[in-house]
Amino acid sequence: MSAPAITPVFVRLKLSLLRGGLRQSGGRKAAYIASAVSALLFAALQLIGLIALRGHAHAESVVVPAVAVLGLGWAVMPLFFPSGDETLDPTRLVMLPLRPRPLVRALLTASLVGIGPLFTLCLLIGSVVAVARGGAAFAVGVVAVVLALLVCVALARTVAAANVRLLTSRKGRDLAVLSGLVVAIGAQVVNFGAQRLGASGLGQLDPAADVLRWVPPASAIGAVHAVGEGSYGLAVAQLALTAGALAALLAVWSRHLTRLMTSPDGSTLPTAGTAVRERSSTGLARLLPSGRTGAVMERGLRYVWRDPKTKAAWVTSLAIGLIVPVFNAWQGTGSVYFACFAAGMLGIQMYNQFGQDTSAFWMVALTISSPRDAYAELRARALALLLITLPYATLVTVVTTAMLGDWRRLPEALGLSFALLGAMLATGAWTSARFPYSIPQEGYKNVAPGQTGLAWISIFGGMIAAALLCAPVIALTIWLNVSAWGDDWTWLLFPVGSAYGAALTAAGLRLAAPRTARRLPEILGAVSKG
Repeated sequence: MSAPAITPVFVRLKLSLLRGGLRQSGGRKAAYIASAVSALLFAALQLIGLIALRGHAHAESVVVPAVAVLGLGWAVMPLFFPSGDETLDPTRLVMLPLRPRPLVRALLTASLVGIGPLFTLCLLIGSVVAVARGGAAFAVGVVAVVLALLVCVALARTVAAANVRLLTSRKGRDLAVLSGLVVAIGAQVVNFGAQRLGASGLGQLDPAADVLRWVPPASAIGAVHAVGEGSYGLAVAQLALTAGALAALLAVWSRHLTRLMTSPDGSTLPTAGTAVRERSSTGLARLLPSGRTGAVMERGLRYVWRDPKTKAAWVTSLAIGLIVPVFNAWQGTGSVYFACFAAGMLGIQMYNQFGQDTSAFWMVALTISSPRDAYAELRARALALLLITLPYATLVTVVTTAMLGDWRRLPEALGLSFALLGAMLATGAWTSARFPYSIPQEGYKNVAPGQTGLAWISIFGGMIAAALLCAPVIALTIWLNVSAWGDDWTWLLFPVGSAYGAALTAAGLRLAAPRTARRLPEILGAVSKG
């Protein structure tokens, strides 16, 4: 008696999971419907745009890289959204008597149910219509669409199976939080690429398309174009390459499934010599000052490295602080003053200092009994931030200046950056004590419900105050640049800006310390709400 087919069971399971998720709350149902409508609308617009490319001389140069990027998106999707699909975790099935091959077929079929596959299908159909010429090309296009879609889905499944231990760990959640960074950087890259294409035309994509037409799943679309051109041997080779990639992905996926279903989780097995391990100070800790200052600095730096929300905020600020001035300088439209963007992005990390501690702030509060203790706490937090921001702001300024070749303005750009950084440290310390708010530990929200107004006042109010505090240095910079003899004295802006920023930081910490000591109960209550 043959075993019953499990593929229909897994398809029904996937549909049941989707229905169960929508029944949890009205908000989740509304969010899902809104995202589905947005994705399908975008897919329809893309489909119309790709069809409009039909007959264009560079149609293949557009659709082939687009399909390659689509495949890349499917590859990284499990890493950045591990909780988006419960069926991505095959360890949930380890107790079931399932063989790898039927399980692979069932999971692959179930993976075709959802918004992502439908969006991919629309883009692939539009790509085929854009490059197909003749009935033979459309016939090959049907095979190409099926192969490309299966390659995308199998790629996502293989990556998920190979990294399932990572995706269910804390580091996996770190990757999910850092997905916002990928979106931010990707938006800048797309913007830069669109500007270049707008100036130079779609012909700029020809070299990339020549390479990517041999990379699955884009090779399937390349086969459709080859048939339209009469290159049947080339089309067969590209289709065979896509089919071979699909077979290889399924084999790797099956092997990983076998290992996951039959091997114990190594994370639960103690290894020799690691069951009991004494903690020792890291190399960085030995370089920090002794006493409270060093302990607070080390704690802050550990937050940056270990806490997902803090890490995401820092990495995003570091990346965008570099991308904006460098990309503008690369396009020849930038200015050396754009380097101040790095200091501004990093200075934001001083705002809501106590909120990143969440409910653990009560342990910090126990060590603060006077304005002197509060000043020591705030000073150490500022020093930990300066340990990263000062060299980074200097590096971004030097790189931007080198790309523009405007070395004469390097001293004033550095002076302005350091003055802005000092102003943001000062206002950040004050607003941390005056407008603290909680950062939820779970999910993607950075502000607890009901505290959005506090966050806006803290961040944007502090930034406006920092800009006003920098007004004297900005005015001095303008005056020296417009005066007839000022060019010989612009170098003074570096020491003036540095000293002014340091004075602002010291004054801000002194003013914030008494308020912090007085408002400890209110701060503790505000940051513990998440």
